[in-house]
Amino acid sequence: MHPDCISRRCYTLPVPQNLGFCVGLLQHIHGRARLFRRAQFVCVLNAALAWVCFAMPAHAQASKHVLIINELGPSHPGPVLVTNEILTALYADARFQVTLYAENLDAVDASDEAQATLRKLVIQKYERIHLDLIVLIGPDPYRLLAGSPAFFPGVPVVFCCSAPSQVGDVQADPNSTGAWIRSEPEKSLDVALRLLPATRQVFVVGGQSRYDQSILSVAKAGFASYESRLAIAYLTDLPMAELQEKLRHLPGNSIVLFLSFFRDVRGEDFVPATKALPMIAAASNAPVFGVSDSYLGHGIVGGYMVSFEEQGKIAARDSVEVLSGKPPQEIPAVYAPNVYRFDWRELRRWKIKESRLPPGSVVLFRQPGLWERYKFIIIAGIAVILFLSALTIYLLFKQKQLNDARAEQERLSRMLINNQEAERKQISGEIHDEFSQRLAALSLGLATTAQIIQKSPQEANRQLQSLSDEMCKIAEGLYTLSHRLYSATLETLGPAPAVRSFCADFSAKHGIEIQCTVDPIPRSAVHPDVALCVFRIVQESLRNMWQHSRASSGQVNLQLVDGTLHLCVCDRGIGFNPRELKERQGLGIRSMEERVRLLGGQFEIRSKPGQGTTIETRLSAQPVSADALAQAAL
Repeated sequence: MHPDCISRRCYTLPVPQNLGFCVGLLQHIHGRARLFRRAQFVCVLNAALAWVCFAMPAHAQASKHVLIINELGPSHPGPVLVTNEILTALYADARFQVTLYAENLDAVDASDEAQATLRKLVIQKYERIHLDLIVLIGPDPYRLLAGSPAFFPGVPVVFCCSAPSQVGDVQADPNSTGAWIRSEPEKSLDVALRLLPATRQVFVVGGQSRYDQSILSVAKAGFASYESRLAIAYLTDLPMAELQEKLRHLPGNSIVLFLSFFRDVRGEDFVPATKALPMIAAASNAPVFGVSDSYLGHGIVGGYMVSFEEQGKIAARDSVEVLSGKPPQEIPAVYAPNVYRFDWRELRRWKIKESRLPPGSVVLFRQPGLWERYKFIIIAGIAVILFLSALTIYLLFKQKQLNDARAEQERLSRMLINNQEAERKQISGEIHDEFSQRLAALSLGLATTAQIIQKSPQEANRQLQSLSDEMCKIAEGLYTLSHRLYSATLETLGPAPAVRSFCADFSAKHGIEIQCTVDPIPRSAVHPDVALCVFRIVQESLRNMWQHSRASSGQVNLQLVDGTLHLCVCDRGIGFNPRELKERQGLGIRSMEERVRLLGGQFEIRSKPGQGTTIETRLSAQPVSADALAQAAL
């Protein structure tokens, strides 16, 4: 075999002082390794190597030469994942300056003669290089240890991605250590039956290469105990086209178990994970399970997987320890753990519930649902809708309040106009019907007296006395009318005398006994506007008592306590229902409420039918708000 059949790469890897950046870069490469093809892998690896080569090497670094021999090239996800784990570990250790040599055999089905030739070529290529470590990835590189002459005697070896059954009777080099694969396809079948308990038939798919057959032999041994309860068919000797057609027409309650497929019966080569498996999964009308984590993402549901990631971690750890000076004999070879891993998309496709997965299972490729993808937009949208709804309700409520206020204002304006007209009419009637007629009669009496004053002086004197008494009555009536409109006593003496005087006049005029209890309140202690407010409330309350309550007596109490005027007017009349107040009240009660409100006081009416009425008012004797005083005075 010509030496060019071996792919060789040589890289000098000085470990940079800015180590953290490089480690992060390579971890990113590691995380994406499952998706790489050959060109992608080479480009990213060369970019990483170019970066670290420009960095300053750390002081006191040991120069190490490492040869990695990979059974498969970078088009296979599993070896790529292992290689990246090893590269990451070498880059992350600042003690070494590594010169890396990489060989990809790409000879998974080479004959024994070809294997011997490859072994000679590798020895010839590197016999003059002082190697510090050889890493063997896969069973064929492991077989290179066998034979004569010795395969780089004295050079430590770390191996991985091989099962003892795959390397046959090759004796392990005493100067080697690493990670073995424990191939357990029967456990993938177990978990498939757990997820799909109605399964009755199992179709095992495999290829014809030596590697495929080695996996198949292990699987057959493991499946022997299932043949009594399951129909197991091995689809391993069909061309790819016939295999696909077979898989399209599988009977119900069937599953497919994919092992390995490097070559079909006609000799056509395939990449198992990225070429053969997608074709098989796309054709199958039954769920496909597998045995390697490198198959995930290419059409299988999952299974109990040989973990290339764990293989790479163990090989990377052993490589660093050997380069650090630890003899391989002191590092025991171990079996890397297998893992339960599944593809979320395939679980959904075949309607398999995640609750049936074994404990500790890892579910990959989980796609966020509508809520996970748009939850922030949905929450923001709901928040905006709620805000706008609340704002709309608030604006409608305020609009209703405004409309109600306008309607009430219009009603009060009409009531005020009507009340003013009624009051003017009453005053006009009183002046016309009473004072005008009485003055006219007084004028006639004076004229008559003037005519008889010469004839009968005594009769004239008697009439003049009568006319004088009538004049006093007219003056008293005018005083009462003016006092009702505005109390001069209130302005000159203060609220206490004005209230007492009004109660006395009201009792005398209407025949209703009013018990008036008023504290001696100094005129200067009460603001004039507050005094006027109290006086008007007493006026309106007693007038309502006379007009509506049918009471024969009432009480008026006025006290000044700690700068606050307490006014209480009550009677034992017929009373009323306060709930009907709005419909029954006139302008009087509303004007009382408004006066007190503008002055910042409290106004309360308590009444029950048949139990009388009580009006209580509390006002600060000296309100501080000039605006309130101005509005109250209007």
